[in-house]
Amino acid sequence: MEDKTYQLTITAEEIQSTDQRFTMDNLGLGDGYRPTEVYFQQANGEKLYRKCQKRERQISNQTLPRLICQIFESQLLALSEKEKHEFPIVRYHLKDDYIRGIYDTVKECQQATKKTLEYVCYNDNQNHPMVLYCWNIFSTIIFAQECLKRFGEQGDQVILHYTDKTNKKDKKKYSQIEEDNYISPFSQVVIDSKNVIFHGAPGTGKSYLAKSIAADIISQGETNQYDKLTEQQKQHIGFVQFHPSYDYSDFVEGLRPTIQEDGTMGFTLQDGIFKSFVKKAQENEQMSQESLSTYSHYQRARIQLDDYLSSIEFGIDALATSRGTQFYITSVDDHSIQIKIPDNEISQHITLDKNLLLQLLDSDKEFHQVRDVVSFLNRKYPTQQDSYYFTLLKDIQKNTLSIAPQSSHQIQKEPYVFIIDEINRGELSKIFGELFFSIDPGYRGKVGEVTTQYANLHAPSEGNFYIPDNVYIIGTMNDIDRSVDTFDFAMRRRFRFMNISVDEQLEMLNCLDDNTKKDAIQRLTALNQVICHIDDLGEAYCIGAAYFLKLDTLTIDQLWTDYLEPLLKDYMQGLYEAEVLLKRCKQAYYLENMTENDVIYD
Repeated sequence: MEDKTYQLTITAEEIQSTDQRFTMDNLGLGDGYRPTEVYFQQANGEKLYRKCQKRERQISNQTLPRLICQIFESQLLALSEKEKHEFPIVRYHLKDDYIRGIYDTVKECQQATKKTLEYVCYNDNQNHPMVLYCWNIFSTIIFAQECLKRFGEQGDQVILHYTDKTNKKDKKKYSQIEEDNYISPFSQVVIDSKNVIFHGAPGTGKSYLAKSIAADIISQGETNQYDKLTEQQKQHIGFVQFHPSYDYSDFVEGLRPTIQEDGTMGFTLQDGIFKSFVKKAQENEQMSQESLSTYSHYQRARIQLDDYLSSIEFGIDALATSRGTQFYITSVDDHSIQIKIPDNEISQHITLDKNLLLQLLDSDKEFHQVRDVVSFLNRKYPTQQDSYYFTLLKDIQKNTLSIAPQSSHQIQKEPYVFIIDEINRGELSKIFGELFFSIDPGYRGKVGEVTTQYANLHAPSEGNFYIPDNVYIIGTMNDIDRSVDTFDFAMRRRFRFMNISVDEQLEMLNCLDDNTKKDAIQRLTALNQVICHIDDLGEAYCIGAAYFLKLDTLTIDQLWTDYLEPLLKDYMQGLYEAEVLLKRCKQAYYLENMTENDVIYD
């Protein structure tokens, strides 16, 4: 069954919707809808639509304010600075003050509205920006109505068609986002394939592309710029760059040297960057499957534990078991709590599983004695650690305040994107180890769990390692890089390979002024035509547009002598008539007239 579409009609006199739930007293309801069509309709019935700029989505929450700015561009720009800053944009509730202001820069808008990402930026043909607050699909309908009142003609109206973001709970999940809701066409490719490697010539912007795709996926199509993500959203993106000495202990887990309390050197098991990242995705997946009350209760317990541990002075504050055995907490990490028992002649140091203590705290059971802990943990016989779990549990409950539920919203399953830059420069079998199996798109989740190399050192609650299906991996590689002889074939079949050609990424030159950009594209195209026709080089050795971004600070001559010429000399080292070939490349770069003899044919 298709979602029902509603029509919101904005005129100078009123705002009405065919959706009976709509009310001007709560425009925050717009968070639950997505736009399907927006247009300006004149009194004669003629419809005007948004003239989208490059990379702008055809329909989004920002289409309405951009359309209004487009229609009333001259009138808005003619306003005085005071009039712009006092222009009403939105009032979510009747008791609220208006959010006001049309500003020249994003920074001014953010400072005035005390917001971060909630803005829309409109640029006219003369590059006169207008920045104003914008969040959901209803957040600029008052702005639209005010423009109709001030600048419109009798009978003008703005039509917004919209529908529910979801009819069912599971439609809210990121996996159900429609392809059109992403900015980049590559984003849906990553969602569908799980593992993607972008490869091509150096300088084609593969790393930049990977980061923009990650931002696009994490923001669910709101932005493809990493710096516009919130700090929380940035935690959903991981990044690493491989190199020949990178190994399993860096990526998955390994023993790392640490200084013990007595000053001696020891080793502790620490998670690598990828495993730490995956654990965050696992927790999100697990919490999304819990009820709201269960999740809220868990959050309350975790905050209670964190508050308690932050109040303890490690190695100083003494605790005692029910039998009077004194002990101290000496250190805490993500997985364990280290304690010292000075009077124990056999073993003065033991490790407690932090997650097990959290489970005890999260439960609704009453623990009156150590045996209650043993029973809860399904152990037949008590262990040395159980008395310390019991003591800490009772001390936490005694010395921390009762904490109110921390969430009023069901946790949704969210995407996590891990970027591996220069993936072919690492020895993949050494780095991934047994994870070859787990990263396979067909074995995500518990079905693909593996026992890692250091599993015998894990805390009892940790279990086997797996990669949940909300983790996406993007790799980048230069086709001509030979740091590692071959790309592991077992890994190759687990990734979708997509070639990024030079021509596909020319838009990265948009940051240059128009004349410089045009000149750069001419030189780049001419140079690459010559490179492509050199027998021992070819398309993989083409010069990417990223090199020409340096024209923002360098001259044409400096770019050639300091960057391109040394690179081409390396390419052509050992080739027959290398000097002749380099001369032809230079002629192409400088757009010199080439004779028929100077052109290299297949």
